[in-house]
Amino acid sequence: MADATDVLVIGAGNAALCAALAAREQGATVEVLESAPQSERGGNTAYTAGAFRVVYDGLEDLQQLMPDLSDEEIATTDFGTYTSDKFFEDMWRVTEFRADPDLVETLVTQSHSTLDWMRTKGVRFVPIYGRQAFKVDGKFTFWGGLTVESWGGGPGLVEALSDACEREDIPIHYETRATDLVQDDDGRVTGVKVRHRGQARVIEAKAVVIASGGFESNAAWRSQYLGPGWDLAKVRGTKYNTGEGIRMALDIGASPAGNWSGCHAVQWDMNAPEFGDLKVGDGFQKHSYPWGVLFNTKGERFLDEGADFRNYTYAKYGRKVLEQPGHVAWQVFDQQVAGQLRDEYRIREVSTVKADTLEELARKMEDMDVDSFLRNVEEYNAAVDTSVPFDPNVKDGRRTDGLAIDKTNWANTLERGPFEAFQVTCGITFTFGGLRIVPDSAQVLDAQYEPIPGLYACGELVGGLFYHNYPGGTGLTSGSVFGRIAGTHAGKNAG
Repeated sequence: MADATDVLVIGAGNAALCAALAAREQGATVEVLESAPQSERGGNTAYTAGAFRVVYDGLEDLQQLMPDLSDEEIATTDFGTYTSDKFFEDMWRVTEFRADPDLVETLVTQSHSTLDWMRTKGVRFVPIYGRQAFKVDGKFTFWGGLTVESWGGGPGLVEALSDACEREDIPIHYETRATDLVQDDDGRVTGVKVRHRGQARVIEAKAVVIASGGFESNAAWRSQYLGPGWDLAKVRGTKYNTGEGIRMALDIGASPAGNWSGCHAVQWDMNAPEFGDLKVGDGFQKHSYPWGVLFNTKGERFLDEGADFRNYTYAKYGRKVLEQPGHVAWQVFDQQVAGQLRDEYRIREVSTVKADTLEELARKMEDMDVDSFLRNVEEYNAAVDTSVPFDPNVKDGRRTDGLAIDKTNWANTLERGPFEAFQVTCGITFTFGGLRIVPDSAQVLDAQYEPIPGLYACGELVGGLFYHNYPGGTGLTSGSVFGRIAGTHAGKNAG
């Protein structure tokens, strides 16, 4: 570990490594700090499925990102389009028009060029056939704005970017935690205090990029900023994202920004561990809920499972589950949709009960009010308009009518056994509050909205992009886009 470098990057996930590679392109010497051991490297990126939301106007744009698409894949797939207008529309809609327009514009307009740049660094992209496409008239059809993922998912992405850093002589220092930023008398960030296996030291740098994630793994901060009960949420990813990068920047006067009471939180297996398990990855998630019916332990439905495609609701429904008695809910399916369930429902670690009748199922569901559950299932079944055909590829309008909370799409009766129920709680992915940056340089702003010399930020600790909700696959794209910007400007200004 050198005593000084041109650019020092804090974190070793997708955003951080994109920043490191971009800074290296500018001729700068670059070093990366990773608080985790090498076996747990990669931050939250290592726990993701690797989906990227990216603008493409047709097949030619996708072939640029995925040059090894086969003739058979092209012949059997309707990739459609995902235009910049649609990306903008999705961002405004799911964030309730609160997202910073300059951040959104940078994200959308640079999404395709950034992924193409990553491809030149050795990242391989492939279509998301397994989770984002259904066959329609013999052709795979993609839905929900997601078409592209990194080969090997999140772990494959971490490996590809880490290998690129090794090729470009960018060392990654594991078990090395940044504790404080160092400034000179003029307020310029000139280095970082670190602790490596208990030993403290200072690494000098001409520019520092913070890319160490949000504060989702800090139970005290979750309670303070997200609200009561959030200390009880499971953490989907790394245990190392405790908000230290945010705290270091705030300590020197950085401006906080964004939705500090908001986060990306999903339905997560009730018996999953406190933090993510790399052996299971994202298998603890339970995202086929649009095809089923969700009940709390009072036997009541509490949300519209079919409000939109999974990609546009999954990141906010974890909060809804956390609000239920015992912070738990049950996803219930019958044989009409059993074939639609994603692979994550068949992992060995799944929390599930199965029965031939609904009454038997209810008695097996822990803490369930059996009578209320059976009564509400009967009311739900009676309210389903079965004259509308079920179609998982579109918002099919197959709905209930007259319930306190109607299901507005993909409403199937629960009547064909055997029945299966999956116990879920809230799994938090990342927090939405963070640091305020200049969109076109990723430089961190101070409380007077002036750039802090020598300090840049990217990834999940950037505030202002997501509010209340999140379009699936936008996190990795954001990390890559602003990581590349942060590294490019840090590298230029370190010269």
